[in-house]
Amino acid sequence: MTTSPTPDGDRRPSGGTGPALWPTIERDGPVATALTPAEREPTETRLLRRLLGDATLRLGTTPRDRLWGWLGPLLVMVLAAVARFPALGRPAELVFDETYYVKQAYTLLRVGYEARWPEDPNPGFEAGNLDTFLPQAEYAVHPPVGKWLIALGMEVAGPASSVGWRLAAAVVGTLSVLVLARIARRLFASTLLGTLAGGLLAVDGAAIVHSRTGLLDGFLMFFALAAFGALLIDREQARRRLAARAAQRLDAGHGLGGWGPRLGFRGWRLTAGLLLGLAIGTKWSGLYFLAVFGLLTVLWDVTARRAVGVDRWLPAGVLRDGVPAFLGLVPVAAATYVASWFSWFRSPGAYLRDWAAGNPGEGVTWLPESLRSLWQYHLEMWQFHNNLTSEHAYAAHPLGWIVQWRPTSFFYDTPVPANAACGADRCSQAITSIGNPILWWAGAVALVALVWWLIRDRDWRAGAILAGIAAGYLPWFAYAHRTIFTFYAIAFLPWVVLAVVYAVGRLLDRARADPARRRRAVGLVAGFLGVVAAVSVFFYPIWTAQVVPYWFWRLHMWLITWV
Repeated sequence: MTTSPTPDGDRRPSGGTGPALWPTIERDGPVATALTPAEREPTETRLLRRLLGDATLRLGTTPRDRLWGWLGPLLVMVLAAVARFPALGRPAELVFDETYYVKQAYTLLRVGYEARWPEDPNPGFEAGNLDTFLPQAEYAVHPPVGKWLIALGMEVAGPASSVGWRLAAAVVGTLSVLVLARIARRLFASTLLGTLAGGLLAVDGAAIVHSRTGLLDGFLMFFALAAFGALLIDREQARRRLAARAAQRLDAGHGLGGWGPRLGFRGWRLTAGLLLGLAIGTKWSGLYFLAVFGLLTVLWDVTARRAVGVDRWLPAGVLRDGVPAFLGLVPVAAATYVASWFSWFRSPGAYLRDWAAGNPGEGVTWLPESLRSLWQYHLEMWQFHNNLTSEHAYAAHPLGWIVQWRPTSFFYDTPVPANAACGADRCSQAITSIGNPILWWAGAVALVALVWWLIRDRDWRAGAILAGIAAGYLPWFAYAHRTIFTFYAIAFLPWVVLAVVYAVGRLLDRARADPARRRRAVGLVAGFLGVVAAVSVFFYPIWTAQVVPYWFWRLHMWLITWV
């Protein structure tokens, strides 16, 4: 009889869909002659195996695995730092949307709100003439969290330094590699696959470019990824708690009752709510991560109650776990988001800060004046984002993002004199926000496979990865009418990496029993990783604004849409 993984990491006969085919848990008493060795295990151990799987239970149980569980991720984080920090200040001028966010961050530091600037302020700002901003507030169209992080980097390295403009992005981008490696280790119950995931993020071009540029999207990615990690920890802890409490009831002969045991306080879920609030406080697209991850964590609870044999597992999961999940995520995220506007509340000169006082009886009248003004501000932000249709040479439909069809050029220059700059007749200096093509193309294929594996095997890991991609990617198809860019894909890049690593893990696992197949699988994976690494080395100069001969730059334009 064949078996397939359940959504809970267990395996059951492939012919059934419900608990009836699983080992019976509730019994009137032990029947020694009828029990298999697995059924003679302690009840809690048996439930843990069903809820988490043997691989997860073995993870970190040996000193060697615990050592490499941190050493491997830390090593790929060092690799990420090596790719991100050298010549961080190059070029020493505002790049792409840094023209908005860096100067807004600077005025947040100085006056507590985003101030307006005179016409053509960039040359003076880049030269160190920083305090030319005007006393009037600027209409900023994104929340302040990401800009405050940029401001923190400027405070550390100096606002007149281009390194200071990008320091926070480089730190957060480097930390993202460590976070993803640890998340992947827990998700796949494999230190090797966790380290591999971190390594792929460390060398991807989109991640490197965003880590070396003072934009907001890298911060959004980090907070969403960290929230995902917090919910993974919560999933494991909640299932361990459920196994312990269910086993206590079963061993005492009381049964699980209609709804099963309560799971108590969920601190990691609150942490996820805070992180998602910071994601939304960076860019509103963080709202989609809140919605999708909220549904995901409730689904995990529902399937956990089903797996241990709770009779009314669906209403129990929805009401007993779903309502606390909502309260642990949404209000916490909302409070965090509102709190992130602290400097706007404290600054009478901020944009629309006193709108309510000047417009009595308008807007949401039951709100206090400060919140009524903030609500009006948000209405204007919504209108801007939903109706942005200005022409841009690098605007890109989201359908092509997953294969990097139309990457965004952040910076391009032709340094002169050419012979002195690059030793050729013509030079190029570029920052092109394009992911490693091999990695992204493999990711596109892996996504299709993940959908199949989710449908066929009901593997919860495939669902978790697809949830991250759905939250960061699918909503943009509803905004295809407005001006949007491929570089937004950085928000779901970690889950593209997880999709590739998941496919690698399945390939290796299928070849485990046959030495010849195992050698072929290892060789195939090693070849793929070698190509990814070689392509990253090849593209690195045009990710980091190195001055190169024009012909060398042209060698990187593999598709006509990349120019």
